[in-house]
Amino acid sequence: MADLQDRNFDDLIDRFETRIYDTAKGGWRLQLLQEDLAQFTQCAPLTIWDAGCGQAQISLWLAQQGHQLTLCDLSSKMLEKAQANFEQHGESASFHHQSAQSLAIQTPAFDVVLCHAVIEWLAAPLPSLLTLAQKVEYGGYLSLLFYNRNAMVYNNVLKGGWRLKHILEDSYLGKGNKLTPPNPQFPHDVIAALTEFGFTVCKHTGIRVFNDYMTKQAHDNSNDAELFALERQYCRMPTYRDMGRYIHLLLRRSKGNDT
Repeated sequence: MADLQDRNFDDLIDRFETRIYDTAKGGWRLQLLQEDLAQFTQCAPLTIWDAGCGQAQISLWLAQQGHQLTLCDLSSKMLEKAQANFEQHGESASFHHQSAQSLAIQTPAFDVVLCHAVIEWLAAPLPSLLTLAQKVEYGGYLSLLFYNRNAMVYNNVLKGGWRLKHILEDSYLGKGNKLTPPNPQFPHDVIAALTEFGFTVCKHTGIRVFNDYMTKQAHDNSNDAELFALERQYCRMPTYRDMGRYIHLLLRRSKGNDT
């Protein structure tokens, strides 16, 4: 797949900072990811590739645990932010200004591959994901975070009006604002593809299973600490987890299961 078909965020980096990274909901996402990846804070140093690193909050946290990080991003501005974050905290890594798919051709396999909020922005999400999955060592792990198509459908139906026709006709993709990914994925499709490829799901978490369905009035009348406590309580339970705005899967590649 050509890089030009994939979304480059050079023109949206400021909006990402204010609308996603520097918000309570962004903080919830990072906290739940760290909970799912906690096992990597208590192990020998690993080789980890952050495929589409953004500003590299999770990569920096893993580097601080003693792991060896490789990062890439199609956006030069995102990569510069990631490099600055590493430098500010005295950590080092290998940085590559290129798409994950092109870097996959050039690199060896890794103990862990991170792919967070990437595939939903790609022109061919599942084929690209399997290209990245090939770079996970047998016995290694894939940490996959993606925008949930279940949540997009449900949220649009709740809003009603002209959206219902597009949902019925399955023609709603690509009609949101610039921060709405054009290719959200159904969790069952992603899990089926990776299971066939030789992966087993170890962790399955919904990110923001309640928050994004609440009205402004409901938010104004609610306590953030209580809301996050509810998010944590339900985010890994079947039904609720598949309704999160994002889905995080931690998957292990089976040894000896070649493709």
